[in-house]
Amino acid sequence: MRWSEIPRDAKAYMLYHTIIAPGLIVWILFPLYLMKTGYSILDVGAFFTAVNIASIPLTYLFGRAFNKWDIKKGLITIDVLNGIAYVLYGLSKGAVAPVVLFAGRAVEKLSTMLYPLYQAYEQLIYPEERYEEIFAWHLRLPEIATVATFPVMGYLLGYVYPSPESYRFTFMFFGLFSAVTIAYLWFFLPSIGRTERITPEGFTFKVSEFKFLLAFEALLTVGWGLAPEIVLINYIVFVLHKTVFEVTLITVATSLASIAGTYASERVPKGRGFQAIAFGMFLNAFNVFIMALSPPLWAVLAAYTVGNFGDTLWFPFYRSWMFKLIPREKTSEFHAAISSYRKLIGIVAPFIAGALASLHATLPYAASLAFFILAGAMFIIISRRGGR
Repeated sequence: MRWSEIPRDAKAYMLYHTIIAPGLIVWILFPLYLMKTGYSILDVGAFFTAVNIASIPLTYLFGRAFNKWDIKKGLITIDVLNGIAYVLYGLSKGAVAPVVLFAGRAVEKLSTMLYPLYQAYEQLIYPEERYEEIFAWHLRLPEIATVATFPVMGYLLGYVYPSPESYRFTFMFFGLFSAVTIAYLWFFLPSIGRTERITPEGFTFKVSEFKFLLAFEALLTVGWGLAPEIVLINYIVFVLHKTVFEVTLITVATSLASIAGTYASERVPKGRGFQAIAFGMFLNAFNVFIMALSPPLWAVLAAYTVGNFGDTLWFPFYRSWMFKLIPREKTSEFHAAISSYRKLIGIVAPFIAGALASLHATLPYAASLAFFILAGAMFIIISRRGGR
């Protein structure tokens, strides 16, 4: 699919994700900041788990409410809350730092309760007949922005300005930058109300396929929940004795793999979507298998590159399949329900991952291996039963 063929509103939405991509370095810096300021990997896992608990019912309630409300206002709310959270992270200094950090994480977690609105907005703004093709662009552009910005920020924060004070300044910068992204959303993205959500005639809710989707979500949630980014950061910085720069190099390598994966996904033959999803799961299994062996940095780069290529390869087909199972008039509610389901399943995963990593830095990867293998096997089975 050529860029010129993408509708204008869809382009504007993709460019929004491209603009916010550099700010995602905060997701790397925040757990590392906690570790640098005295928290252990077990403490970080417990901290994330504690904040996760309250988000489960609220995520569904917010999604249900946005069945009637303008989804764009929900996207703006996400950026407002993230901006507040990052500013609080930047202010976390001195005796009150733990309280301010927890407050900031609570505010950021409140924003994640609205994250299902991204999927709802995508389902409605992207042309339904070309979901698989358009998601290649949806993934590609933010990864290009990541490749262009993460090495610079990683080098500066890893070697030139490695102190916690520099991390706090970075948090503050991206918190204030939210004002720019909020303005972009307001002026350039269209509103989506109830009239844009009419389900096409002939739509049938497929209960059996939806149950299969939920089973896959459970396996994927546990698989990645047992090997979250905090485990990688802990291994790179405190076991291999590297810096945030090396962590961002891994991010850049995976972004390049993702860009390649978007082009590979466009070349998957029609009707082979489920096989592509299965293959992507097996590549993820390869990734965590290598990581379980406590590899050197070059092998970490290789493992995550392969895994991220697999993630990008399967994502467009899975998201397209998911969207076609969900009625448009309840898109916000369904995506929020799925998100709450993921959170319920993965509620203690950060704590378990932290506990396993405290025993051995790469043990969480070994624990997650079986779940990716099972997820891939499920799609092999369904494809042989006549799935696409």
